[in-house]
Amino acid sequence: MKESGTEKVFYVTTPIYYVNASPHIGHAYTTVVADVMARFYRNNGYRTFFMTGTDEHGDKIAEAAKKAGITPKEYADRISAQFRALWPQLNITNDYFIRTTDENHVRTVRHILQKVYDAGDIYFGKYEGYYCVGCERFYTETELVDGKCPDHKVAPEYREESNYFFRMSRYQDWLIGYIRDNPDFIRPERYRNEVLAFLREPLEDLCISRPKSRLTWGITLPFDENYVTYVWFDALINYITGIGFPDREEFRVFWPESNHLIAKDIVKPHGIFWPTMLKAAGVGTYRHLNVHGYWNIEQSKMSKSLGNVVRPLDLKDKYGLDAFRYFLLRDMVFGLDSNFSEEALVQRLNSDLANDLGNLVSRVLSMAVRYFGEKAPGPSGTAESDRALIGRAEALPREVEAAFQELGFHKALIAIWEFINLTNKYIVEAEPWVLAKKPEGRERLGTVIYNVLEALRVIAVLIEPFMPDTAGKILAWTGAGGAGQNLDSIRKWGGLKPGAPVKRGEALFPRVEFKKEEEAPARPAFKSKPEITLDEFQKVDLRAAKIVAAEAVQGSSKLVKLRIDIGEERTIVAGIGLDYKPEDLVGKWIVVVANLKPAKLMGVESKGMLLAASAGRELSLLSFDKEPEPGGSIK
Repeated sequence: MKESGTEKVFYVTTPIYYVNASPHIGHAYTTVVADVMARFYRNNGYRTFFMTGTDEHGDKIAEAAKKAGITPKEYADRISAQFRALWPQLNITNDYFIRTTDENHVRTVRHILQKVYDAGDIYFGKYEGYYCVGCERFYTETELVDGKCPDHKVAPEYREESNYFFRMSRYQDWLIGYIRDNPDFIRPERYRNEVLAFLREPLEDLCISRPKSRLTWGITLPFDENYVTYVWFDALINYITGIGFPDREEFRVFWPESNHLIAKDIVKPHGIFWPTMLKAAGVGTYRHLNVHGYWNIEQSKMSKSLGNVVRPLDLKDKYGLDAFRYFLLRDMVFGLDSNFSEEALVQRLNSDLANDLGNLVSRVLSMAVRYFGEKAPGPSGTAESDRALIGRAEALPREVEAAFQELGFHKALIAIWEFINLTNKYIVEAEPWVLAKKPEGRERLGTVIYNVLEALRVIAVLIEPFMPDTAGKILAWTGAGGAGQNLDSIRKWGGLKPGAPVKRGEALFPRVEFKKEEEAPARPAFKSKPEITLDEFQKVDLRAAKIVAAEAVQGSSKLVKLRIDIGEERTIVAGIGLDYKPEDLVGKWIVVVANLKPAKLMGVESKGMLLAASAGRELSLLSFDKEPEPGGSIK
């Protein structure tokens, strides 16, 4: 992102997706992330360009087309159309959809090949080695795992043939220096280190052609009609084709601010092949390479070749588009792997969206309409209890901006949800239902209702890149709809105009009951423990507590260390790590046995015990339908 004079610029790309099979959730994740970034920067005044598309040449396409009994072009047209049709259904706002069979792309590839050839960086030679059709590249023996491709789990073919080579080795020292001088060139840092580790070994020259005697489906080399170009020397060039390389104004504006989004399996082509190609062609390199992890199914990478894919439209149609988009961004830490399960999606939907956001919106709008009709009241002064809410709201835009700049999308959502929970707490403490019963409370009631309506406006603006439909509904229902709803509009409290039309909408996120496909295990027969007297039971001191911090206990997969507010702060250890992530526990209310004798678990002293119920094979924390006081007695 840059500011040039008064113009702010942002350019984001997905990888162009290979058309050897239909789109799955891995494609959806990368594209939704790109869309979230594009919406965020577009909404906040950046001149933004967002590009996606399909990669359509090479061995795999020719092979898939042959199996389907059609030509490679017919096959590419069919699968590319599936990707193009999917993105509007996921509310993707790309500015351009590129295909590597487009005439302008073919011209650009041939132009760059000729330029690099004329500069002496392409030569003719002989190569032999282990070739994986799935990866469309040669492997060394040391790169294979048990003699098989590490990604596709199949033994590669041994090939020997004459081809054209790009003198990639000439640019090894330059690339090492560039990466070290530009620490944020490849993000997160683990992938920067991975590329530098590749570069510790001598860099081989890159085979960039295939003889037409075995493959005709590709772009013909401009300097030899008997060869087509290697798919990576074709596909990577899309990133500059789509913005008008070499002479369109869009290329000059956007290319210096380019952000590539990719999965970690294609780090080497993007982190090594692509920068050296650009250097050889005399083109400045991209700004950032942003690398995310895999969505795993049962601990295995999701991939078409392994047959464990999840189709995004199935989830979108079943649970709703915004719930699906929210889950993707909330449950994956960008750069790390994440395990996908439909059950986890439902838990997010019911907890974060139905309970937290949905209930808050319904609660606020219901009170506003009940107490003030269909117009937002005006505030009358600011009490001490209002300042915490207002101060947190005014700090949020900076936090969300910072999270986007470091690719911390889950952090942005956590910060927004902390504000949602703070707004719920504000309502509990302000007790508008009590104020409404007192004539002298009318003025204060107007301030409270105005503040929570304004809080909804802030929330809607912040969640818009992630959940655009939901944000639009909230803005419309609070009377805050229309243009100009961006970060600048919420940096200062009070943007909602008194008298704005307010209406009560439908439930944003109805709760969903998750049913596993396999038959649920029979419920165990109820077995009562020995009876106790009332006097014995009254010795147990049950208290309400709020979790203020949580972290995994080192060396244990199950134990979580919790810092709780029980009227005083204390630490307890609970065996709930298999069912709850530590970061998801912060802010939750729990029931605690407060007078249990302290005990040490894995070296950590625990002063109390939380209560949880069995939920099938999992544990579920006991909770409250109204927020209690910390340390409140359970009766």
